Amino acid sequence: MKCLPAFDFFSLFSFILIIEFSFAADSIARGESITDGETLVSSFQSFELGFFSPGNSSNRYLGIWYKKSPSTVAWVANRNNAITDKSGVLTLSNNGSLLLLNQEKRSIWSSNSSRVLQNPVAQLLDSGNLVLRSNVGRSSDEYVWQSFDYPSDTLLPEMKLGWNLKTGFERYLTPWRSADDPTPGDVSFRLDNSTAVPELVTFMGSRKHARSGPWNGQTFEGIPWMKDSVFKLIVEHKEDEVYYKFKPINDTVTTRLQLENNGTYHRFVWDETTSKWHKLYSWPFDHCDNYAECGANSNCRVSETPSCECLTGFISKSQEDWDSPDSRSCVRKPSDCPGGEGFLKLPKMKLPENYWSNQSMSLRECEAECTKNCSCRAYANSQVVGGGNGCLMWFGDLIDTRECSEKYLWGQDIFIRVPTSDLESSQESSKHSNKKKRLKIIVAISIISGMFILCLLLFMARKKAKNKDQTKRELLDWSMRFRIICGTARGLLYLHQDSRLRIIHRDLKTSNVLLDHDMNPKISDFGLARTFGGDEIEGSTNRVIGTYGYMAPEYATDGLFSVKSDVFSFGILVLEIVSGKRNRGLYNSDNKFNVIRHAWNLWNKGMPWQLIDACYQESCNPDEVIRCIHISLLCVQHHPEDRPSMPSVILMLGSDSVLPQPKQPGFLVDRKSTGPDSSSSKPESSSTNASTFTELEGR
Repeated sequence: MKCLPAFDFFSLFSFILIIEFSFAADSIARGESITDGETLVSSFQSFELGFFSPGNSSNRYLGIWYKKSPSTVAWVANRNNAITDKSGVLTLSNNGSLLLLNQEKRSIWSSNSSRVLQNPVAQLLDSGNLVLRSNVGRSSDEYVWQSFDYPSDTLLPEMKLGWNLKTGFERYLTPWRSADDPTPGDVSFRLDNSTAVPELVTFMGSRKHARSGPWNGQTFEGIPWMKDSVFKLIVEHKEDEVYYKFKPINDTVTTRLQLENNGTYHRFVWDETTSKWHKLYSWPFDHCDNYAECGANSNCRVSETPSCECLTGFISKSQEDWDSPDSRSCVRKPSDCPGGEGFLKLPKMKLPENYWSNQSMSLRECEAECTKNCSCRAYANSQVVGGGNGCLMWFGDLIDTRECSEKYLWGQDIFIRVPTSDLESSQESSKHSNKKKRLKIIVAISIISGMFILCLLLFMARKKAKNKDQTKRELLDWSMRFRIICGTARGLLYLHQDSRLRIIHRDLKTSNVLLDHDMNPKISDFGLARTFGGDEIEGSTNRVIGTYGYMAPEYATDGLFSVKSDVFSFGILVLEIVSGKRNRGLYNSDNKFNVIRHAWNLWNKGMPWQLIDACYQESCNPDEVIRCIHISLLCVQHHPEDRPSMPSVILMLGSDSVLPQPKQPGFLVDRKSTGPDSSSSKPESSSTNASTFTELEGR
């Protein structure tokens, strides 16, 4: 083989380096250009800028997309002016402006920079922001132009949505018209600058489509799931600007908000394991999120049929109007002010729009001010931080209100002015309603209890269901696993609440949940169970007996047990069912790793789906599985008082209500054991409240 001359080899090597540099560059200087087929790539390979054709279209656009997901375009420059061929060129002009030129060298888009730079540089940052700066200026204050000021349909971390109050410049989202056409649609997602407290609003043209409700210091109360342990929400209201933005608490989480042409926006998170985007939530969520769904002075309750009703103290204008969705409206009942009125508290509500605000007033001062003015229709706190502060008052119609108490964790208390007669009747109605609800619960639980007792008599024989064979494990698809979770929860509910004596199992684990041939779960092995009568709810013992890996921290260390101890064990059982791994059978290369710690770490990284057993990953409902993981982490919280009761767990499993964020779990250091079901005991007496008796060994 003939060797290349040294000079030729050096030239070839230099040429390769130049090509590599051109593909790896994240910036261009004055006079430099990017043609169709060339790209800029941010320094850590997060984003890429270049020309693309959306969907099935042959038109070309300049855009920014995720390097690891090229089909996910975060920003488009020439949305209204497509290039019909591959002749497009992006260049940085001598006066420091970015110009997009077509085949005729005519500018079809430019950055329109207001300042002239001596040594301009256009750089693509790892945030996805394309910035124009001088070659020595690195801070955001020195950017003369940035793509973050001109969003398309996507909101990225640290991208602001809001207003420059000095110049009147607004940043807002507009969706693509279709997957083939990035032209702005008629929908827009904005931060409303006309309100005293910042709100997010989706518009269909000039008509409001959905409204978030006011910022309450933690979240926008109409979109409660925006507040998440994975993301930090930031709302600033300064003299010169007001804006909303978000950022991941963990920088390794890749996330975005995207607005669709139907007015719905979605939160997506990237899963590195599957290399796919996962949808976390969408808004509007249901029809009660639609703006003024029930008209003025009315309440929307998504769990009721019909869902619209007049607020207490108001009546419908006419039945004909009420039957028509476009003309629903309620008016105040005649009343005598002052003297013949009072304020009725409506808990957990989305606050209506068009309010007066005073951030320095307390709730008591707010009430006093509203009481003095007969035109004041309602009042509430503006902030929930620190127990509540600030004052909101309404002097006109109460528009766009919904009930959040049953469907959402969030929502605020509002106090509305009503006639004294309505105040008294509302209190009586509330008592009657509570009695009816209790009766319904008693009847339902009685039926469930009867069924459970019948099944319990048939399946008391101990039978361990250990099966580590992969093919057999695959038979348990997600629907079966979810049925086992729900059935076990109902069994615990019976033991804790509906049996004649309250029973605490103290050794709940997967091997003590038996399955019949129809895969119905039955809790077994009551050898360690303790019964309570009357108002007894907890106990203590010096003889700790049970299976390590399933014991609640307070029981394993101090011998304290209660219904919340079983809740902890149930949480571990759910994690095992979801992951397909035993709590003491998960290791990494360095440390022994239990399922609780593994689930908690994935949760904090915003990647809980990585816990899902690969056997059913493709066929499951990811949202349902992640909800089960969320519930399990609530069950294994370190402090018993933070854990939900079993009635609450069943409610959470059977609904799509927004869940609270879990706190630190109780990590137990697993001890060396001789077998999978080893237990520990210390031969001493135990006591429960006023009763003292000997602990029976179940092994």
